[in-house]
Amino acid sequence: MKIAVIGGTGLIGSRVVENLRAAGHQAVPHSLSTGVNIITGEGLEAAVSGADVVVNLTNSPTFDDASLAFFQASMDNLVAASEKAGVGHFVILSIVGVDRVPELDYYRAKVLQEDVLKAASIPYSIVRATQFMEFMDATLAMTTEGDTVRLPRTPIQPIAAADVAGAVAEVAAGSPLNGVLNIAGPDVYPLDELGRLTLTAKGDARSVVTDDSAGMFAAVHGDAITAPKGARITPTHYTDWLS
Repeated sequence: MKIAVIGGTGLIGSRVVENLRAAGHQAVPHSLSTGVNIITGEGLEAAVSGADVVVNLTNSPTFDDASLAFFQASMDNLVAASEKAGVGHFVILSIVGVDRVPELDYYRAKVLQEDVLKAASIPYSIVRATQFMEFMDATLAMTTEGDTVRLPRTPIQPIAAADVAGAVAEVAAGSPLNGVLNIAGPDVYPLDELGRLTLTAKGDARSVVTDDSAGMFAAVHGDAITAPKGARITPTHYTDWLS
């Protein structure tokens, strides 16, 4: 199949392209660097022309309320171009529990992205993943003050980017789900404990203070962003990934 991977040069996208090509598909990466602008629409029709499948792995440049406008415009443009091109399957990557944290602007924006896709005429698949292991450094940086990191006890079930890419590629090459596949790593940690584990493994001198009001994950209640019943559990453990 010919598969257009929008956002195909990023952390997940580049791996998805690799996996699809290894499976014998014609996977073509598209991004700003290849002349495709999903907000203005520049290069979009050419990017999806002749594609059997479109995979959208683009992300908002911000996590505030501006992300709502980004996902509305980008999905409107992508869906319109894909419908015109006769694309038979449209895949997006979203977040486990995204509809359970309305307090976060970014999560509401991702729900909007899902809703635009569901309302379109194209058969679709939504892959929802838990928090990427690769984002832990950024999570620590967000609440660092001097040598102290403040983190809440929010349960987190980290997943490796390579495992996410494998699942997305598999879904893209398969029949449309017209629904959601949840994927998650094998282990659940309180975020503060995960922070301590990470800093120790990296020989980082910062210390973690438990603060249930710190950072964006403070808005998450209970186990809202851990794997729901029926989720696919991927093989990579965080401790193995760290080492």
